[in-house]
Amino acid sequence: MSQQPLQEFEVTRLGAAGDGIATGADGRPVFIPFALPGERVRARLGGKLGDGQAAELTELLRPAPERVEPPCPFFGRCGGCAMQHMAIPPYSAWKRARLAEALSRAGYPDAPVAEPAVTPPATRRRADLAVRRVDGVPVLGFHGRGSGTVVDLTTCVVLDPALVALFEPLRKLLRGLSCFRREASVVLNLLDTGPDLLLRLDGEPTPADRSLLAAFATAHGLPRIACAPLKGMVSENVAQIGPVSIALGGVPVAPAPGAFLQATPQGEAAIVQAVLDGLPAKLPGKARIADLYAGLGTLSFPLATRARVAAYEGAPDAVAGLDAAARKAGGKVIATRRDLSRQPLTVKELDAFAAVVLDPPFAGAADQMPALARSKVQRIIYVSCNPAALSRDAKTLHAAGWRLLSATPVDQFLWSAQLEAVTVFTRER
Repeated sequence: MSQQPLQEFEVTRLGAAGDGIATGADGRPVFIPFALPGERVRARLGGKLGDGQAAELTELLRPAPERVEPPCPFFGRCGGCAMQHMAIPPYSAWKRARLAEALSRAGYPDAPVAEPAVTPPATRRRADLAVRRVDGVPVLGFHGRGSGTVVDLTTCVVLDPALVALFEPLRKLLRGLSCFRREASVVLNLLDTGPDLLLRLDGEPTPADRSLLAAFATAHGLPRIACAPLKGMVSENVAQIGPVSIALGGVPVAPAPGAFLQATPQGEAAIVQAVLDGLPAKLPGKARIADLYAGLGTLSFPLATRARVAAYEGAPDAVAGLDAAARKAGGKVIATRRDLSRQPLTVKELDAFAAVVLDPPFAGAADQMPALARSKVQRIIYVSCNPAALSRDAKTLHAAGWRLLSATPVDQFLWSAQLEAVTVFTRER
């Protein structure tokens, strides 16, 4: 099949994924990765993408003043970043506009959107790396943009250097593990006690593998290494040379292997501050706050400085860690295991709280929103990691008469198209 001929395009705007968007000859949008608004480019059309066509940038004819040199040598091949070619001020403005647009679609056209809190490079404390064995050699890194191939990384400008320093030692370790045959994943969490490693493998660790893993933990200061089947959920600690702990709101929590953490300490701090700022200025002495989709307690423990907290979480490992830490901390946080997609809190249950904080997964909180919208709660603080889901859920609140008080974008996935936000809604007039 012959290739499409090259065409010239004027890029007019950025799409939700960070692609430059031009208008094709047929009037449909053309999505061009790594192109910026105001640029004239030469590109080759590809297949259908959404309501338009994908294209490959082949030549930059007129660069935009916002264009900068990407700091990472793997940018463009690695799928981890999409926007390193754009200067930070216009990049931040684009992310702020994405949140404003999402809230406008929900019925809040004049949303008071703050300037984004942008986290610095080299601070991300969590990495989920893919591994393939190619000609007997482990290839370790993130997936390539739009493909299942693995880009073999030697550095990463967004990850904490303590995690990057493990790339080459991990390759050497994986080369000698018989339980790694063709495919694996490496989940790294940088805890207060050091890097925590979960290996998802396509084989069962042998006694020799376990000895290698224990030696690796000792040599590189990893307090724990756990293994799990590549497609399974249950992990096993195969090496533990010390305790694992991370402080959330000043409370030490022992997370399960591969546990979800906020991506950066700075991003976590910005989210926590925006949530606390969103609470009513005065809460009654016996007030209670509900923390929905509470995870390990990232928000539960800071909220407990203002009132008693009822924390709800569906993941067994997360709620177990939260509950154990809460009991040691003195009982201002009560953890309950509850799958809020299958069993959302009822209006009657919600009416018992002075405020409700929710931090749902990427898909949002569609099952919980109808009861929240009808409840007598005076303040809802919604922490979102997906503007599209936030728009849908905020629309439910708008239809029920809720007012938007504030919206704070938090960019802790630097140079990606991902965006987190803290939005505060009230019944007060």
